[in-house]
Amino acid sequence: MPPRLLISTSLLCLGVVLTSVTAPLTANDLLQANRCQVIPLAGQQVAFQIDGIEKTRWHFGTSYPRPFFFPFRGPSGASLTRMGHPGAPNHDHHRSVWFAHAKINGHDFWSDNTQCRIRQKAWLAYHDGPDEAIMAASLAWLDPDGSELLTQELVSAILPLPNGEHALEVQITVRLSEEQAQQPLELEKTNFGFFAVRVAKTLSVHFGDGTLTNSEGAIGEKNIFGKPARWVDYSGSVLVGRGPNRTTRREGITYFDHPSNPRYPTHWHVREDGWMGASSCFLKSFSLEPDQPLTWRYLLHAHSGDYSAAKATKLHTAFAKRPGFQVQKSKKPHLSYEVSRLASP
Repeated sequence: MPPRLLISTSLLCLGVVLTSVTAPLTANDLLQANRCQVIPLAGQQVAFQIDGIEKTRWHFGTSYPRPFFFPFRGPSGASLTRMGHPGAPNHDHHRSVWFAHAKINGHDFWSDNTQCRIRQKAWLAYHDGPDEAIMAASLAWLDPDGSELLTQELVSAILPLPNGEHALEVQITVRLSEEQAQQPLELEKTNFGFFAVRVAKTLSVHFGDGTLTNSEGAIGEKNIFGKPARWVDYSGSVLVGRGPNRTTRREGITYFDHPSNPRYPTHWHVREDGWMGASSCFLKSFSLEPDQPLTWRYLLHAHSGDYSAAKATKLHTAFAKRPGFQVQKSKKPHLSYEVSRLASP
């Protein structure tokens, strides 16, 4: 919110040139300007808040092979995601909401049975605001020898929506690292990658009472797996409250692909045991060339109630029209970088 300027009209009438005086921000100014916040925390974590309520948290500590968001909360405050599979210990790499890929030049960046790592090199910018809070960060995809194959620019934003709902928007840009710049890199054909969601146990079809639905009206794993769609929704019951007041609420996540993404509408890897992922390499690989980065944009909508095709259509239309992000070196004092929306076309 721009500062207010107080200028004496009597002095202006006398032709005196004044330097503008900045009035102090009021408490309400500060409240509105910081409705949505990105707050760094101890332990290599970052909280995304709306009206002081945490909606999700970014974890980038080195005790895990790769960063992730957890929890991703619904309107009730209950987490719509979980850490790991409810019944398979060999799926602990399913950490809530995460980035990964199974085959990059023969290297496994998906499972935990690998020495490959994704590490945050630096946060670049945190931006608070009345309509969204944004984090920009730089990540390195490291092979087993510690050589950086890919550089990933990640921009993540939390957006408040009507009726206490919200959305997490992410923009992923990958390019060859300086070490890899002279050698083409293959993002190989696979179901696994780039962006995946492990839903809460009670939200799943198999372990809970959930339902999988896609933008084309298909329902269930068999009808959605491997099929192109503009979005996929996982909705069901979540547990809310404590003690004798504990109850259930109907909530869900709608996961949107953006029309600007490569191979839109994407093919989807979904499972009745509680996960969904957009799979750009489902049918064929990508060859990443020098000076030719690839960018994907996705949106996760945390909604109340069961899936609504009308609401999803409206949100997809707005997402399709909304400009993406840019990260630039800043010329302003005390800022190294700035993150902002691109100008509308």
